[in-house]
Amino acid sequence: MPFQLYIVIALALTFDFLNGVHDSSNIVATMIASRAFRPNMALGLTAVANFLGPFLFGVAVATTIGDEVAESHALNLEVIIACLVGAIVWNILTWVLGIPSSSSHALIGGMVGAVLAGAGFGAIKLHGLEKVLIALVTSPLLGFAFGFILTRLIYFLVRNASNEINKFFKRGQLVTALGMAFSHGTNDAQKTMGIITLSLLISGVIKTFEVPIWVIALSAGAIALGTALGGWKLIRTLGGRFYKIRPIHSFSVQLTSATVILAASYLGLPVSTSQVVSSAIIGVGSSESFGKVRWSVAEEIVMAWFITIPASALVSAGVYWVMRLFG
Repeated sequence: MPFQLYIVIALALTFDFLNGVHDSSNIVATMIASRAFRPNMALGLTAVANFLGPFLFGVAVATTIGDEVAESHALNLEVIIACLVGAIVWNILTWVLGIPSSSSHALIGGMVGAVLAGAGFGAIKLHGLEKVLIALVTSPLLGFAFGFILTRLIYFLVRNASNEINKFFKRGQLVTALGMAFSHGTNDAQKTMGIITLSLLISGVIKTFEVPIWVIALSAGAIALGTALGGWKLIRTLGGRFYKIRPIHSFSVQLTSATVILAASYLGLPVSTSQVVSSAIIGVGSSESFGKVRWSVAEEIVMAWFITIPASALVSAGVYWVMRLFG
C-alpha cells in the first residue's frame, strides 16, 4: 500500500476516535443527568454497544459516504487527507469550546471543500450529496417532533401513576440507552469506514466498493475507545444546560434518538447524532412547556450546526492548497 494510504487510515481513525469523544455526550448525558447510571458505567456500556453496532446493522451508510458523494476516479489521496484534516480541526475546536456541533457535518463539509479544491465541481455526485444533506436537515426535525409526541403520549399513559413510575423510567434506560449507543456506532462509525474504503479504491488496493471486515473492526474500535473516554464539557452541555433532566425525559430522548438514527442507518442515510439528540432533548422539554427550555443554549447549538459545513469545507480546501503549494 502507498505511504499516503497509511496516513489516510491514521487520520480517519483519529477522526473516528474524536467523533466518539465528541458524541459520547449525546449518548450518556441524559442517562447521567437523570441519575439512572453512574458516569463510568454509562460510558463503558455505551462503548461496548458502539463497537458492536456496525457488525449488527450492516454498512449501508458507509456506502453512501464513500461511493455516492464524489467520483472516486477523479480523486486522489491528497484530497482525502485534506478532507480529514479539516474535519478533525473543526472537531477539536468545538470539543475545546464545549459546543456539541456535528461531526457528520464536519466530515461532509471537509469532503466537499477538499473535492472542490482538488478535483473541481464535476467530481461531486449531486444526487448523492443531495441525499446526504436532506438526511442531515430532516433528522433533527424528526427528532424534535418524535420527542414531543412521544413524551406527550407517555404522560397520557402514566397520568394516574404514582412516583414509583420513575423507577421504571430509570431501569428502562438500560434498554433505550443501549439502543441509542447501537445506533450511534452503526451510523457514525460507518462514515469513517466509507472514507477508508474509498481510499482503498482510489489506491487500487480493492477493485470494487466493498467494506473489508478489518476496516469495520478498526473503525468500530476507534469510535468505541473515544466514547469510553467521554467528552465531559459536552456531557454537561446536553445534560443540564437545556433544563433539569428527569428519568422520563431521559427515557424519551433515548428512545426517540435510537428510533430516528437506526431508521436512517437502515436506509443508508448518514445523520448527525448530535443534531438528533439535541433536538430530541428540546422536543421532549417543549412537550411540557416551551418556557421550560433554555432557548439561548439551543440557539448557540443551531448556530454551530449552520457554520460547521462551510467552516470545515474552507479548512479542508485550505489544507489541500497548502499541500499542493509545498508539493
